[in-house]
Amino acid sequence: MQSSHSKSRPPSRLAGLPIFYGWIVIAIAFVTMGIGVNSRTAFSLLFPEILEEFGWERGVTAAAFSVGFLASTLIAPTVGVLNDRWGPRYVISLGAVFVSSGLMLSTLITAPWQLYLTLGVLVVGGSICLSYIGHGSFIPNWFIKKRGLAVGIAFSGVGVGSMILFPLLQNQIDKVGWRQACWTMAFLMLTLVPLNLLLQRRHPDDLGLFPDGQAGGSEQQRSTASGDNIVDREWANTEWTLMRAMKTARFWWLGMGFFCGLFVWYSIQVHQTKYLIDIGFPSQQAAFALSLVSFFGIAGQILVGYSSDHIGREWGWMFSVLGFGVCYVLLLVLKQYPNSFLFYLMVICQGGLGYGIAPIYASMPAELFQGRHYGSIFGVLGTIASLGAAVGPWLTGVIYDYQGTYLLAFQFCIALSLFSVLCVWMAAPRKVRVVAGQVKHMKL
Repeated sequence: MQSSHSKSRPPSRLAGLPIFYGWIVIAIAFVTMGIGVNSRTAFSLLFPEILEEFGWERGVTAAAFSVGFLASTLIAPTVGVLNDRWGPRYVISLGAVFVSSGLMLSTLITAPWQLYLTLGVLVVGGSICLSYIGHGSFIPNWFIKKRGLAVGIAFSGVGVGSMILFPLLQNQIDKVGWRQACWTMAFLMLTLVPLNLLLQRRHPDDLGLFPDGQAGGSEQQRSTASGDNIVDREWANTEWTLMRAMKTARFWWLGMGFFCGLFVWYSIQVHQTKYLIDIGFPSQQAAFALSLVSFFGIAGQILVGYSSDHIGREWGWMFSVLGFGVCYVLLLVLKQYPNSFLFYLMVICQGGLGYGIAPIYASMPAELFQGRHYGSIFGVLGTIASLGAAVGPWLTGVIYDYQGTYLLAFQFCIALSLFSVLCVWMAAPRKVRVVAGQVKHMKL
């Protein structure tokens, strides 16, 4: 059965819009993610200040981040479905309102449950609409040949945003307190509402346009314009629904790979700043590390995304997740041998390699389960990934509280990095569709 989006629209519907409108979509996503994702990542900067003010245990406080991602597990499937039905301009705008409200209300907290509701449910949970899951459920529609590159550019907005926002927020926290920093982020978040309402779109077909800026042809014809990239025709021709996808082993291998990948990503993201402070690094340098990671993440997401268009998604995922594994090793070594070389090597591995999982995370499901139900399928995979992001920071904090050290928690994360690589190789998207850069090799 042919997808509703595989029918080409008449040229008259172009209405003067440029065929490269897909890159406008990417530009909007770049800005939105730069603010939206960093609104929740900023929790790492707020974390030490909240601990100092209220005196709560680390596990209790870090659980706010985990509660938010647990809320995301309920929201993520709905985000995919709503993006399929309403389009991202409404879904993203709604998420921006939720996040802004949570940031404002967080300035009034006096108890942990209030922290969980504001910075947890509203900020972290609401940011799912503006984050990798929200954008990953529609951006792949706009590109086929350059999917990894395009998604990598859009997601690199997170790195640019953190470079700009985190030093400013840390300076504001140090001078006037974490509450004022929350107000600043809240007002900045509201600027995303008109930007997305006016310009963002779900699919090129909605505007009479085509993926990759091509001028015509059906989606199937466009996807194979440079040569047939389909390896498993029976799989590729299946009309994938959520229930049908969930009955396959590939769905669950991919889900487990995502769970482990986001577990190790968000564990280090939440606990890194405090860990570096604990082992003797100044607070400004520890905060700078988070910003610098995001800086290298800009290049990492673009280069790994671009490379995966040529070498394959599995290889890209392997290099990226192992980057996190090496980063955990270096953090443990830094405790015994604190020096600038290891510090910056850790930052490069985390940002330049680790952050590269983001564009592949959004690209692989589209290549396995593309079609008119893709948003809902990606949403459930996003739910599984969010569980990893939820459990990771919480469990890492709990292990620290019981042992007084991050050693066991970091060792566990290293093991999960290796398992995540295995899971993606088992999912094997290369056995359904090869990436654009491998089409010629496949035909030889």
